[in-house]
Amino acid sequence: MTNRIKQGGDNLSPLNPQELKFTESHEWVFEKDGTATMGISDYASGQMADLVFLELKKVGTVVKQFQQVGELESVKAVSTIYSPLSGEIIEVNEPLTRDPELVKKDPFGESWLLKLRPADLSELNSLMTLERYREFCASLHEEG
Repeated sequence: MTNRIKQGGDNLSPLNPQELKFTESHEWVFEKDGTATMGISDYASGQMADLVFLELKKVGTVVKQFQQVGELESVKAVSTIYSPLSGEIIEVNEPLTRDPELVKKDPFGESWLLKLRPADLSELNSLMTLERYREFCASLHEEG
C-alpha cells in the first residue's frame, strides 16, 4: 500500500483514509451530508498493471450493497467493482472511463468512481475501518 494509506492521508487527497470504510473486495466509501463517494483502494489499483478499460453503471441506477457496479480491466485481468452501500448512483467520474489509468493517480481523491445517495447508512457498520482493512490486506500477503 502507498504511504497515503499507511500514514492516514497527505496533501494530494481531500479524503482522509482514517474516515473511510472498506470492503473485502477493496472498495472504499466516504459518506458526508447524504452523499457517499466510493472508489477502489490503492492496494487494489496497485495490483493491476496497464489499466485499459473501465465500465461503470449509469447515473440513476439503484444498487444493493455489494452489488456489481462496474468492471476494471487491465491487460491481464478483469476486476469486478462492487458497491459498498445500497443506494442510487447520482454521479459517475466520467474522465476515468475515458482514461482508466487515472484510477491509480489519486485513489482516495480525484480517482473516486461513483457517488451514491445511500439508502441505509447503517450498512456502514458492516464495513472495515482503515485499521481493520490494513490487517486484512496484511493477511492476504501471509496467505499468498
